[in-house]
Amino acid sequence: MGLTKAQILVEHTGEKIPVMFNPEEYTLNKDNNFASQTVPGLSSPLLQFVNGNLRTLEMELLFDTYLPITTDARSIRDVREETDRVLKLLDIDGELHAPPVVQVSWGSLQFRGVLARASQKFIMFLSDGRPVRAKLNVTFNEFIDADREAREVNRQTSDMTKAHIVTQGETLSGIAARHYENPRQWRPIAMANGIDDPRALTVGQQLQIPKLPFTDPDTGEILN
Repeated sequence: MGLTKAQILVEHTGEKIPVMFNPEEYTLNKDNNFASQTVPGLSSPLLQFVNGNLRTLEMELLFDTYLPITTDARSIRDVREETDRVLKLLDIDGELHAPPVVQVSWGSLQFRGVLARASQKFIMFLSDGRPVRAKLNVTFNEFIDADREAREVNRQTSDMTKAHIVTQGETLSGIAARHYENPRQWRPIAMANGIDDPRALTVGQQLQIPKLPFTDPDTGEILN
């Protein structure tokens, strides 16, 4: 069975850029952003999820065009002929008006993204100064378009019940605007949480944000 080779596929053209030598390692990174709210009387701030950051892929690629068995240095290719194929992924594509989306694959690794950063280091040269060996450190940022995000992320929206932690200065109408995109829909939140005075919110209070449409349990009236 042959050695599995890493490669980079340019999605919109189908161009395949083979990696000359498989990387010794690669790093996948992912993190989230949280906002903290200090509440008097609590031992630590309350945390509320803000957004997820990009997943990134980092690796070092080796390129080598030096052939020690040859006697004619003129037949040895400049290694930049190989590294430039990767570096051009940073350029804006005329058809896309943006750098191209690529798929990096190597065995079980399947990463869809864009080349965000690249650093070249030339480490071997011919007598005429031509580089023949180089290390290329690359970082790819994961690319997820809006349609794929909607298909893959099980995100709570106005049709799913979720929780909300009240922060300083918030009102029911403001919370309704945030979750329902309509400040007038504050009544379902008030009724779901037994709130008689919509102005009497407490910092740190946890509210249940009901799904819409919401039915008044006492009258059967639909509130949406």
